[in-house]
Amino acid sequence: MRPIPGLICLVAAATLAGGCATPTQQTWTPTVDTYGNSRAQYLSRDTEECRALAQRAAGSPTDQAMRGAVGGGLVGAAGGAAIGAVLGNPGRGAALGAAALGIGAGASRVSQSNTTFQQAYMRCMQQRGHNVLG
Repeated sequence: MRPIPGLICLVAAATLAGGCATPTQQTWTPTVDTYGNSRAQYLSRDTEECRALAQRAAGSPTDQAMRGAVGGGLVGAAGGAAIGAVLGNPGRGAALGAAALGIGAGASRVSQSNTTFQQAYMRCMQQRGHNVLG
C-alpha cells in the first residue's frame, strides 16, 4: 500500500512548524523592573508560576502546529485536488495544496500560540504586582 502524499506533507508541515517555535515558551521571560517593588522578593517564584500558567493558557506549540497543519492541509488538499483535476492530475494537486496550506496554517497557529503565551505571562506577572516592561 502506497502512503498518501498529502498525509506525509501534513505530518512534515506540523513537525517543522511546531519545532521552530517551541523554545519560545521554554526560554522567554518578560523584563521586570524591581525598583521600589515591595514584591521583588517573590519575583523568582512568580516567574516560574506564571510561566506554567501561560503555557497552559497558550497550549503547546507542537499541538497548535498539528491542528493548524491538519485543518489547513485538508482545505488545501480539497482546493488543490479541484485545480489538479482541471489540469489532469488531482493527486498531485491535492498533495501540493495540502503542503502549502498545511505549512502556512501550522506556522500561523504556532505564532498565535507564542503571542498568547507572552501576553498571558506578562498579565500574570502584572497581576502579581510586578512592573513588567515587556
